[in-house]
Amino acid sequence: MAIDSDYVKQMASQLANYEVQASLTKASRNEATYKAQLEAVGKLDSALKTFSTTVKSLKSVTSSMLVNKATFSKEGVASATVGVKATAGSYQFFVEQLASSHQLMLQGLQPADIDTTGELTISQNGKSFKVDLSAVDTDGDGDNSLEELAAAINAHADNTGVKASLLRSNGQVSLMLGAEKSGVENAISLSLAGTDSGSTAFEDAVANRTELSSAKDARVRLGGESGMLLTNSSNTFDNLIDGVSLTFNQAHKPGDAPLQVDIAQDQSGTKAQVQKFIDAFNALMGTFDSLTASGGENGSSRGVLAGDSSVRSIENALNQLVRKEFGGTSLINFGISADRSGKLSIDAARFEKAIAADPQTLDQLFREKDNLLDSVDKSLSVYTSSVNGMMKNRKDSLNQSLKRVDDQFDAIQNQYDTYYNRYLKQYTSMMQMMDSMTQTSGMFA
Repeated sequence: MAIDSDYVKQMASQLANYEVQASLTKASRNEATYKAQLEAVGKLDSALKTFSTTVKSLKSVTSSMLVNKATFSKEGVASATVGVKATAGSYQFFVEQLASSHQLMLQGLQPADIDTTGELTISQNGKSFKVDLSAVDTDGDGDNSLEELAAAINAHADNTGVKASLLRSNGQVSLMLGAEKSGVENAISLSLAGTDSGSTAFEDAVANRTELSSAKDARVRLGGESGMLLTNSSNTFDNLIDGVSLTFNQAHKPGDAPLQVDIAQDQSGTKAQVQKFIDAFNALMGTFDSLTASGGENGSSRGVLAGDSSVRSIENALNQLVRKEFGGTSLINFGISADRSGKLSIDAARFEKAIAADPQTLDQLFREKDNLLDSVDKSLSVYTSSVNGMMKNRKDSLNQSLKRVDDQFDAIQNQYDTYYNRYLKQYTSMMQMMDSMTQTSGMFA
C-alpha cells in the first residue's frame, strides 16, 4: 500500500488546527473588539475636534456672537463692515469723489529706443527706487526691450508699489506704469539720468508720458453735500464710525440725495452665530448617542463604546458646561435649553426678547474669559490634545493592544507549525508501519 501524502497532510493540519483553535478564536475576537473600539474612538476624536474648531472660530478675535448690520438708502453706493462695538444710529454721506490710482503710459517706443546705460528713477510717496538700464538686458542681445524693462521694474527689490505692464494696440506696444495703491500720496513720478544714446526717444517718452488716470483721494462729506469733509487715500474708510468701516463705490452728482446709512442690531445674524454653536454641539451629542447606545430599544444595536466610563465623563462634562451659569447668566436666560438627550434647542421668541433687552450679556456669556466658549475650549483640549490628550492616549493604547494581538497570531502560527510537523511525522511513521505490515502479510498469503 502506497503512503497517501495528501491524506497525511490533511490529518496533520486538522489536528494542528484543533490544538490552536481556542487560542486563535480568542485572539481573533480580541482583534475585532480592538479594531471596532479604535474606529469608534477615531470617530469620537474627529467629532470632538470638529466641535473644537467651531468653538475656536466663535471665540476668535475676528468673531463675535453679536452681529450688527448696516442698511443703505440706496444699494451699490457703498458697503460696510460692522463690528460688535458699533453704535446704533443713522448717518448721511455725500461722495464728492472716489479715490483712484495713478497710471502713466510711455508710448511710441521701439526696442532700440530704450537706453542701455543710465538709471530710471521711479518715485512714490517720498520713496524711490532706481532701475539700472545697463542690467535690464537679460537675453544678451545688446538691446533693452519693453518686456525686459517691465520685468526689471516689477522684480526690483525696492519697488515702492508700482506695477509695470505692456499694452498692445494696432501693432504698437506701450509701457504702462500703475500705482498699486490709490490716493494722491501714491502718485508716480519718473526721471532719467546718465543716459548715453544716439536716440532721444526714450527720454522724450519719459518726459512726455501720458497720464491715463490721475492719483486722487476719496472725498466724502458727512451730513450731506455741505457737511464735514472727510478725505482718505482709499475708498475704504476704516473705523469711520466707531466699529464701522465703509467702502464707497459710487460718487454722487451735485444735488443728489445723500446716502443714508443706518447701523442697528442684526437679530437674525446674532441668532445664526448662536445656532452655529448649537448645531456643532448637537452633532457631537449625536456622535455620543450612536457610540454609547445601550441597544435593545426598537431593535437598535449596542454602541461600541456603550458603558465606557471615560467616554461618558466627556459627555457629562460638556453637558454640565452648557447648563452652567457664567457671570450670573446662562443659556437658559436666552431661551436655549437642553432636552433629555443633552441636545440644545432655541426658543426664537424668548431669544429675540432677551437680545433686545441686553445684547452685551449674550456676548459676555459666550466670549468673556473663563466663560462658556473659553471653558468648553479648555475642557476639549484635555481630550483632543495631540500631545497627551485622552483620545490620543486611548488610540495609542488600542494600537498597542492590536500589536500584542499580532504577536499572539505569530505565536499561534509557530504553535501550529510545531503541532503540524509533529503530527505529520507521527502519521507518516504510522503509514509507513502499516505499509510494512501489509507487505509482510502478503508474503504468507
